[in-house]
Amino acid sequence: MSQATNPWLALSAPGVAALQPYVPGKPVEALERELGLTRTVKLASNENPLGPSPLALQAAQHVMQGLHLYPDDSGYRLKTRLAHFHQCQPDECILGAGSSDVLAMIAHAFLAPGVNAVYAAHSFAMYAIYTQASGADAKVAPALSADHADMPYGHDLDAMLALIDANTRVVFIANPNNPTGTWLSRTALEAFLQQVPSHVVVVLDEAYTQYVDNAAFPNGLQWIKDFKNLIVTRTFSKIYGIAGLRVGYGIAQQPLIDVIARVRAPFNVSLPALAAAEAALDDDDFLQRSVATNQQGMRQLQEGLAKLGLSAIPSVGNFLCIDMQQTAAPLYQQLLAKGVIVRPVANYQLPNHLRVTIGTAAENDFFLEQLAAVLQAC
Repeated sequence: MSQATNPWLALSAPGVAALQPYVPGKPVEALERELGLTRTVKLASNENPLGPSPLALQAAQHVMQGLHLYPDDSGYRLKTRLAHFHQCQPDECILGAGSSDVLAMIAHAFLAPGVNAVYAAHSFAMYAIYTQASGADAKVAPALSADHADMPYGHDLDAMLALIDANTRVVFIANPNNPTGTWLSRTALEAFLQQVPSHVVVVLDEAYTQYVDNAAFPNGLQWIKDFKNLIVTRTFSKIYGIAGLRVGYGIAQQPLIDVIARVRAPFNVSLPALAAAEAALDDDDFLQRSVATNQQGMRQLQEGLAKLGLSAIPSVGNFLCIDMQQTAAPLYQQLLAKGVIVRPVANYQLPNHLRVTIGTAAENDFFLEQLAAVLQAC
């Protein structure tokens, strides 16, 4: 919609008029309603195919009788549980309606016209959206090349460092990265943190960290005591399976949390979300099953793609970014018609790729079958 058809755009805050809103994965209900389908598989939003943590579900149901009351705005119980879980202090935690809410708070607290944020190409779309909405400038580092020996499409930390200047306020890094699934080693990331100026907030987005099984992969929380400008964000939406409740958190030294908390909306995490997240932290069995399901599904998809002559960017997340060897948008539409919802990533400058969440064995089989049919018809 243009300013000619919507005069409110001319009155909006700097950056908003040209902003392209985030487009989530298509809901199952919407596709079935539009096309009259009875069997649909959604592999578009990196949700846990096993459903919610049973302990989280039970805890959420238990508090439903109290929905007429506001939740504890301080999040005392969940913060105390997180502090014990991560060996930090409760006042070093901030809660959000998903980790994207924490990212938004960081942007509101530190970004404005006249300053800038740095992030890499092919990074999570909300970094660009929050930066532009704030009126700040975006400085986007090119990613490593597609044929890079170690990490194709990965973050080029040297290029990111080169973009940081006196006006940089925030650097966004996702590890593992979404939508590529690429990752940064402990050694590389620590060396980067040591070189970032102290006036720059480094946001380490670890939404998918629990899926990673690699000895060289870092736990960003290990650096909180060493770097006063570091905040690590995590979510209960992915491996814990409670995306529908919207709860995530950030951990940093208390002075940094204090500033970010000043822009937090009151009661931003609901009563059932607080209860579910607290209980989910104890559900080790569910996490182990989720990791095992993901590892098996990763092998299943990689083997199936190989048979189709396709490959994906090496990933340590719960998704694969698949090179379709042609413009992917038509294939996405054809898969929709067959009841398979995946994610086109042309908005991430990857027009030939589709991101596919790893599902159950049956869901993965259905996707591979329909993909084979679509490719054969091309």
